[in-house]
Amino acid sequence: MLISLNNIPLIVVAALVAVILSLLSGVVYIDFLKKKMFGQSIRECAPESHAKKSGTPTTGGVFIVGSAVIGAIIALVMAQKLTTPACLLIMTFVFYMLAGLMDDILKIKNHHNEGLTPRKKLFLQIAIALLPAVYMTVTGETSVSFGQWSINLGYLYPLFAIFIMVGVSNAVNLTDGLDGLAASNMIISLTACAALALLTGNVEIAIVSAAIAGATAGFLFFNKYPAKVFMGDTGSLALGGVLGAIAVMGKFELWLIPIGFIYMSETLSVMIQVASFKMTGNRIFRMTPIHHHFELGGWKETKVVAVFTGVTLILSSAAVYLFWYLMR
Repeated sequence: MLISLNNIPLIVVAALVAVILSLLSGVVYIDFLKKKMFGQSIRECAPESHAKKSGTPTTGGVFIVGSAVIGAIIALVMAQKLTTPACLLIMTFVFYMLAGLMDDILKIKNHHNEGLTPRKKLFLQIAIALLPAVYMTVTGETSVSFGQWSINLGYLYPLFAIFIMVGVSNAVNLTDGLDGLAASNMIISLTACAALALLTGNVEIAIVSAAIAGATAGFLFFNKYPAKVFMGDTGSLALGGVLGAIAVMGKFELWLIPIGFIYMSETLSVMIQVASFKMTGNRIFRMTPIHHHFELGGWKETKVVAVFTGVTLILSSAAVYLFWYLMR
């Protein structure tokens, strides 16, 4: 096993620096957003209870990314691990944030919950995902494994990697529909990824994962119910995109299935709902993404967040344990 206890303090440093910076910068940034009237527009088809959220400051992903990047770089320099993979992860994170910020700014200017066209957004997501996908292909890291099972995808790997990063980016974007939902689940998912990276000796990836988890934890302080700020597409696209990139560069792509089960469920609920309505004219769920189904079923927003986060905690913990067990 490649794990080294000597690396754990620096991983903790990355998380602590990021969470402190996130808490401090969050106060300043939210005050700036309020003064500039950077408020969220709520979808017309959202549950009626969400109408009161209209005008809540958005683009909070800016201070998540800023805090995480600083925390990660400090720890990486201390660990002498400012490597190409680490830099690529940070670049991917920042570029996804910028794509999301473009989307959010258009929504704010138009006073409507529509920003970039789906085609433009998808183009940007794919272009950004090319960075880690091509790097992994050029370096020959094109195998996909689960335990003892492994398959080498060769030059098909970039398509697989891009599918993961773009898919997870959009899935987290769909999950970000309740106060604290995306943030609380991402903290657990990123912590699990940090553990998997540490188990395989990818210290730089563990440090970046921990820094992002820490920054997201600081953000959650402001985003928990009732939210004082939303991460917007600025945060959700960035967090989802970097989670996919971490799995790709850490070579534990398939482990995103249990770790990202909630995000996958949110996406599948939308796909099933659309397919059902087109084929039969009937809807399977009360409303999608699926967190709205439970809301309309009588669950309080805080209960939905608690249950979904609990599912992620259980599945992520099981994934880390199974990963460790199969490595022995």
